[in-house]
Amino acid sequence: MALSTARPLVSVYSEKNEETGETVALATVFKAPIRPDVVSFVHDNVSKNSRQPYAVSKLAGHQTSAESWGTGRAVARIPRVRGGGTHRSGQGAFGNMCRGGRMFAPTRVWRRWHRKINVTQKRYATVSAIAASGVPALVMSKGHLVQEVPEFPLVVSDKIQEYTKTKQATIFLHRIKAWKDIQKVIKSRRLRAGKGKMRNRRHVQRRGPLIVYNKDQGLRKAFRNIPGVDLINIRKLNLLHLAPGGHVGRFIIWTQSAFQKLDSLYGTWDKKATLKSGYNLPFPKMSNTDLTRILKSDELKKYLPAQRTGSVRRTRKLNPLRHVRTMLRLNPYIAVQKRVASNENKLRTLARETYLAKKEGVSKTCVFLLNLIQTVEIINFIIFRDQPLRRV
Repeated sequence: MALSTARPLVSVYSEKNEETGETVALATVFKAPIRPDVVSFVHDNVSKNSRQPYAVSKLAGHQTSAESWGTGRAVARIPRVRGGGTHRSGQGAFGNMCRGGRMFAPTRVWRRWHRKINVTQKRYATVSAIAASGVPALVMSKGHLVQEVPEFPLVVSDKIQEYTKTKQATIFLHRIKAWKDIQKVIKSRRLRAGKGKMRNRRHVQRRGPLIVYNKDQGLRKAFRNIPGVDLINIRKLNLLHLAPGGHVGRFIIWTQSAFQKLDSLYGTWDKKATLKSGYNLPFPKMSNTDLTRILKSDELKKYLPAQRTGSVRRTRKLNPLRHVRTMLRLNPYIAVQKRVASNENKLRTLARETYLAKKEGVSKTCVFLLNLIQTVEIINFIIFRDQPLRRV
């Protein structure tokens, strides 16, 4: 939740979804920076700490007597089972490519199963997950159906901690408009894809709301049979519940006493946490993350240079040997040279045609006309040879 959008007070709702008139101060933890990268990293490592070691038997694939036949037998050099009188004798053994052989790089129980994470880093991830739960857009982007929920963060009175019956819990969830999220969980229940079905993990389903309480006076019994609902004590907040799958934005329902304990649990920017030794709440780098609004604000525009309107376009460079206009800009006399060369070419052509006509015995009239044209061309060449060219 950005500092600019944070509210100073949060309303407390009764179990009937009515405002009680009470308000509680918004915990500073909701103004902490939201870091999905830290949350994802910590979640991945913390979730590994519940793994159990597994390995194949140390003797698997080697419980047979076998020796290679060596070279010269036109078979592979893999060890082969000794003896005779059975199909097994002579078959390859031990190798990972053999039937009945060991696997490649057999798994061992001394693999590094668990991961150590810094305590401060785990707390940073928890704080980010709590802060994200107060932003309705992030909660809805995670898939929770909370369009009709009255307020975020949602704080309800401590009376729900005294519930002991599931009927009371379902009525409460209907009243605070959270039952659509439960129905989504019920519809999503399906068989797991893969071999987890064989390992007591047959079904998978979505996550519903998380209820954070201070004292269990029967609350767990009331809510434990409702699909998708998780319950957790305020003193035992767990990132695996606050950000399932490493994604921030869990829909959280806070009891009033649990919500009021957040400042003492994580502290504020003015004082340290009292329930954690030497912990300071992380401070955001920016008090207002709306960067576009900051850059366009009048206060900042006064100190920024004016926007440049005239854009200077880079001219395209052309090869003057290929583009006549570019060459004329560089050397206007090139036009005269080209015209002289053209006239000389025409004179050579006419002289050749006259010579060929005389040689082939063409009539004197045709020869006379060719000579006349040649004479006119020579006169033009002499007159216009050194005439200055108009500028292009």
